[in-house]
Amino acid sequence: MSTTDTKSDIKEVVKEKYAEAALRVTTGGSSCCGANAANPECWDPITSNLYDVTQISQIPEQALLASLGCGNPTALAKLNPGETVLDLGSGGGIDVLLSAQRVGPTGKAYGLDMTDEMLALANENKRKSGVENVEFLKGEIEHIPLPDNSVDVIISNCVINLSADKDKVLREAFRVLKPSEIKPEIRKSILLWVGCIAGALDENEYRAKLTAAGFESVDVEPTRIYRAEEAKDILAAEGLDVDVVAAEVDGKFMSAFIRAVKPADMKPCCSPTCCN
Repeated sequence: MSTTDTKSDIKEVVKEKYAEAALRVTTGGSSCCGANAANPECWDPITSNLYDVTQISQIPEQALLASLGCGNPTALAKLNPGETVLDLGSGGGIDVLLSAQRVGPTGKAYGLDMTDEMLALANENKRKSGVENVEFLKGEIEHIPLPDNSVDVIISNCVINLSADKDKVLREAFRVLKPSEIKPEIRKSILLWVGCIAGALDENEYRAKLTAAGFESVDVEPTRIYRAEEAKDILAAEGLDVDVVAAEVDGKFMSAFIRAVKPADMKPCCSPTCCN
């Protein structure tokens, strides 16, 4: 059997399982498998008790019953008002609906699923919840139907493990994510506040430059992380809306010890990049 056939078989098994789970929920059961599948009270050690009482009260019961996840990404992901969130393998929509409330009316939450039955259930849960800034898309997580640089945050609740081509899923996730950038005017104001020169580097850029220079074992140890709350006065003095700016700058600037090691076996470089 070819690799393509294996991947196709896995995909069909997953679709069948999730379709059955969605249909069980719509007919009054839950997504639980096994002998007690029709019993909403059935307990699964992997999928049960993942959401707290406050979260459960914010969503339709069927969104919870349809959950086949093994975690609660909305409890860990940092979501800010106005952001765009994508849930890979959104199922009945529980994490999409919760995320949509976190990003608020100026934000957007997408759910991506390949199973018609789950999409129908998710859209019904959207209707029941009354949350408007939600859109469920049909597609595969290996082929995300969104343009490049269009999403701020990607979450997934134990669905990537079901893909037979995880490398492709991660490449697609990378493609649709927006680069992490700070607007120039905000960056200038924050740098004035922390007393640094305007040429301060992004952490990843700093790491890349050290690596390109030949250093190894690059380590960044934060010594102070700057919070937006501490910068309110200077942001206001620069004419910026503190509440709007806070989400973009909070915790994104820091002072740090930066360590790197020159390897002992370094040989003279003779490539065009270092012999000019």
